Amino acid sequence: MQRLYSQFYEKYALVQTSQVRNFINTIDWDNRFIGIKGSRGVGKTTLLLQYIRLNFKPDKSVLYISLDNLYFLENNFYDLVDDFYKKGGQFIAIDEVHKYANWALEIKNIYDNMPNLKLVFTGSSLLHIHQAKADLSRRVVVYDMPGLSFREFLQFETNINFNCYSLHEIVENHVGISIEITQKVKPLQHFSNYLNYGYYPFYLDNKRAFHQKLSEVILTVLEIDIPQYALIQTANIVMLKKLLAVISNAVPFKPNMNSISERTGISLNTMKNYLKLLNEAQLLNLLYVEDKGINSLGKPEKIYLNNSNLMYNLGKEADIGSIRETFFFNQLQQVSSVHAEQQVDFKVKEGYMFELGGRNKKPHQILNKEATFLVKDDIEIGTDLNIPLWLFGFLY
Repeated sequence: MQRLYSQFYEKYALVQTSQVRNFINTIDWDNRFIGIKGSRGVGKTTLLLQYIRLNFKPDKSVLYISLDNLYFLENNFYDLVDDFYKKGGQFIAIDEVHKYANWALEIKNIYDNMPNLKLVFTGSSLLHIHQAKADLSRRVVVYDMPGLSFREFLQFETNINFNCYSLHEIVENHVGISIEITQKVKPLQHFSNYLNYGYYPFYLDNKRAFHQKLSEVILTVLEIDIPQYALIQTANIVMLKKLLAVISNAVPFKPNMNSISERTGISLNTMKNYLKLLNEAQLLNLLYVEDKGINSLGKPEKIYLNNSNLMYNLGKEADIGSIRETFFFNQLQQVSSVHAEQQVDFKVKEGYMFELGGRNKKPHQILNKEATFLVKDDIEIGTDLNIPLWLFGFLY
């Protein structure tokens, strides 16, 4: 137990609080039990330690632990929390909860038996709280943590604070908003860097080593996270890698399931399951037509990599048109349901439709279509129905 406290104090002393993501303010920390899900590398651990550093003194009332610690190979998680609680513990933060086999059942018992304890845990984006061994959906408030928005990246790069804007605000007042932002910063000066390495906050550690670290993150997801969650046999991991490799060199594309099956040697039923897992692990984004989704029997209309950083890492040569669509889909899906549309690139649940292109893109595809907009790259400020692509990075 003392060793766990020592490790916590070391992390407490080292965590920086000069750059804290606004996501910390979207969480209602008054809830008794909180879960934070997200893909590897988006900064869940840092956020947890930053919250503790900003709100607690390093005493015996608070504790941070990671369930991938060797301590838990021989010690019970519930017993440790029970001991902490009986000695006056008030707040416990639990990292890597998915690395512990009985995490859900023990958290349920902690909730029921320790009424004055507050608990926050982080876990893989693959976690399904309601499908766990103990249903935690009535006990735990769960938040999904995305990677950095372009707005957050700009804040880290320039130390200038920028507001978030709703989709409606951007659509209705994009000219005024763009003018306000461009008086503070030149967004296009930073946009290509964000597309290359700005989605994962660990870029701050070492930009030159960013893609090497991102490759390691991808391998860990493929070789450890997904197999542990889905009980995939070791021999089949190579098939999962092969599927991602085939997709990465063609995205975004309309999938021909039979063709992919032949190229990878994966049966159609298994492939649908693998696509779902890669989507939940936030390596892919699957775009469906409206009223269909990941649980429908239909195939996705288009398959994308989750974010543009993955395109630069996994693709042979990133196509700028594909990068634009990937960025737009990734940022927009954080605030709305995004669907495929026959005559334009995307439609959202609010009824807006969007066609993407470069600065010289002509508006013929959106003419006479209500609530339809042309989203253009390489422009700072738009006009009427022409909205700058970078501005959709200010949605969160």
